[in-house]
Amino acid sequence: MQAQSIGAQPIVGTRQAARSKRLTPALMAALLGVFILWGVGFSHISVLHNAAHDVRHSMAFPCH
Repeated sequence: MQAQSIGAQPIVGTRQAARSKRLTPALMAALLGVFILWGVGFSHISVLHNAAHDVRHSMAFPCH
């Protein structure tokens, strides 16, 4: 039988919790990037489109 101190956290699931804590911000950043590229970059509102277009060219991103 294993002895555990009172209030000790179980080790099982710790890696999964750490992975989900890293994965959530990465997924949110990816979704934000997709929104910026597709949602704003191909917008029919000329101010949004031109702002995204200029940024894409400054970062050497091929857009046309």
